[in-house]
Amino acid sequence: AVVHRRLASMRPYELMMIHRPEMAEADVRKEIGTVEALLGDQGGDHKLSDFWGKRRFAYEIDHIHEGYYTVVTFDSTPEVVAFLDRALSLSDTVVRHKILKRAAA
Repeated sequence: AVVHRRLASMRPYELMMIHRPEMAEADVRKEIGTVEALLGDQGGDHKLSDFWGKRRFAYEIDHIHEGYYTVVTFDSTPEVVAFLDRALSLSDTVVRHKILKRAAA
């Protein structure tokens, strides 16, 4: 019954994160893998990671003009999303991130 309730509370989400431009691309991909593993460890269901590469910002963020963009889609509970949001906020390698709830498919 507990498992059924947990699966029922899983919702689809999309995470956009921007990593610092001075990082090597291999290190950025390693960080993405860490986020995917964190999702799995916390009970989330990782669906897809779409690495966009280095892109220029429309405006300067903290004296930075570009960064590595990645979009991660996953299913999770709101508690895991809150945990992930806090972890990304504390990360020194992530310039910005945003987690959005997707429409159910």
